[in-house]
Amino acid sequence: MKKTLISLTLLGLLSGCSLDGDDGQAGKQGEQGIQGEAGQSGETGEKGPQGETGTQGQQGEAGVTMTGTLSAQLVGRAVLNVESPEGAAEIVAYHAPSQRIFALDSSGDSPQIAVIPTTQIDAAKLIKNNEGVVTNTNLDVAQTIAVSDVVAADANSLAIHGNMLAVAMARATGQTGFVLVYNIAAEQPKLLKTVEVGYLPDMVTFNQDGSKILVANEGEPAGDYSVDPQGSIAIIDINDGQVADQATLVGFEAFNDKQAQLQTQGVVFANPTGRTIKGQAINTSVAMDLEPEYVTVSKDNRYAYVSLQENNALAIVDLSDNSLTIKGLGYKDWGNWSMDASDKDGGINLRKYPGLYGMYQPDSIAAYEWLGANFIVTANEGDGREYFFPAASEAECTANGGLDFDEDDGCLAYTDEIRAKDLTLAGNFTGVNNDNDDLGRLKVTTVMGDEDNDGQYERLYTYGARSFSIWDHRGTRVFDSGDEIVRITTALHGEQFNNDEDTNEGDTRSDAKGAEPEALALGQIGERTYAFVGLERMGSILIYDITNPFNVTFTTYLINRGLEEGADITGDLAPEGMTFVSAEHSPTNTPLLIVGNEISGSIAIWSLTQK
Repeated sequence: MKKTLISLTLLGLLSGCSLDGDDGQAGKQGEQGIQGEAGQSGETGEKGPQGETGTQGQQGEAGVTMTGTLSAQLVGRAVLNVESPEGAAEIVAYHAPSQRIFALDSSGDSPQIAVIPTTQIDAAKLIKNNEGVVTNTNLDVAQTIAVSDVVAADANSLAIHGNMLAVAMARATGQTGFVLVYNIAAEQPKLLKTVEVGYLPDMVTFNQDGSKILVANEGEPAGDYSVDPQGSIAIIDINDGQVADQATLVGFEAFNDKQAQLQTQGVVFANPTGRTIKGQAINTSVAMDLEPEYVTVSKDNRYAYVSLQENNALAIVDLSDNSLTIKGLGYKDWGNWSMDASDKDGGINLRKYPGLYGMYQPDSIAAYEWLGANFIVTANEGDGREYFFPAASEAECTANGGLDFDEDDGCLAYTDEIRAKDLTLAGNFTGVNNDNDDLGRLKVTTVMGDEDNDGQYERLYTYGARSFSIWDHRGTRVFDSGDEIVRITTALHGEQFNNDEDTNEGDTRSDAKGAEPEALALGQIGERTYAFVGLERMGSILIYDITNPFNVTFTTYLINRGLEEGADITGDLAPEGMTFVSAEHSPTNTPLLIVGNEISGSIAIWSLTQK
């Protein structure tokens, strides 16, 4: 915001004189005289001629553009597996004692951990191209950890606390996964323990004091639903540096008879219960349907907060006794906020849609305190369900209870996604044609919305909230960024808004979750707490001051990605994982944000300066 300042100066001069004689005595006050009569008003005189217009004042200097309370500079960059980088830098963690980055590299046949020293960061080596995008690197991989040699499985997540590194390893559906724990104090990591956890460990973290490792076991089903493992949260105790041999599993079996109650709170259940697939009758329980995605721990170590993304819910584990509660997150009313719902409407078309609701469905979450109370920050990405199993032909697919056949994907066993134009809308959707120009292209769920089961949808529910939110400990929403993400990106990028992460084509994600806020990190600089929200599809990062969760302010915006229509994609694409480094632990003595970008396989390091 530019401000022009014009200054005008008026000078006045007063002069006088005085004599320095002695002061005489004051005389007696005389009696007050009689008040005289008021005289008659005089006639109004003629109006004089208008004076000449004064000389115009000197124009002030242009004001400085306001960028918020933080400025950021890209100071470090590395690319893993340059020949085939996709999936090479999904999750990152930072080891403060050695100032090394540990990054998950799942781009090849054998998952590994890449180790990148940061002690010699030289920002001057990074060069911008003609689009202002940095594509070269100034950091290199020094060594790798062959985690797949320990367990033949996919590496899904990693975390560091002190000198311990934990890596989540997921085996095939129906097989339990493992967490590998390493000591990384020395240059060569040392494997301490291999601990069996639940089905499909998708995210791993430590609690605040490093006495527990927590794992979100997602428990996704097989493509044909022949196996649908239960989701759970694994807790691995660490006492005096000794890692427990076994994990404690916290599951959801106690909620199997509470589905209706949970649904009224906004918990979503989407599965093929009642159908027969490949000769097997499907009957999915609540414990099978709930799928933990991400874990964060309160500052006092009392609670673990777990996002149940597909279920639009939050699980809260009281770590004092491992008791469990579930909070439905409800729905966002798009009658109050604006969105572009179509990728075929010719560009930016922001409007409100009464009757349309968003399922928050957070991916990454983080916890912090304000005035001693716990708050949870969520990146509301959204996620639907779609599962396929192998079939040689459409006839084979149909015979096995499949819904649709695709030569590339195979036989569709289940999906809850549909285009709005393939549904019949009830009369309350006034002013909506349900075509490519408004809601028709939007992806919505089939499991909710037909309120009276008459085949017409009185409500539509779409995936994600295209925002980030803050919730209190009871699961009550205290803040949502509304439609700020799309308003910021359209203002900055114009027709290139809602771009995709693997092609330069604006508006292409408007029908499906928009820019997709997915990655999330929190950091404290000075006395302020900041939220860093990564947009998977745009490749950019928004920074908000969330110190007071009831007075949140947008601070600044980071992007290192080319957006020229039709050109090859360049820069950092699809931020998946982020970690904040305080100034005291930073190799540059300034706070850093380290970002793992899944599609470009790049690690970007941003230096942050508070103004």
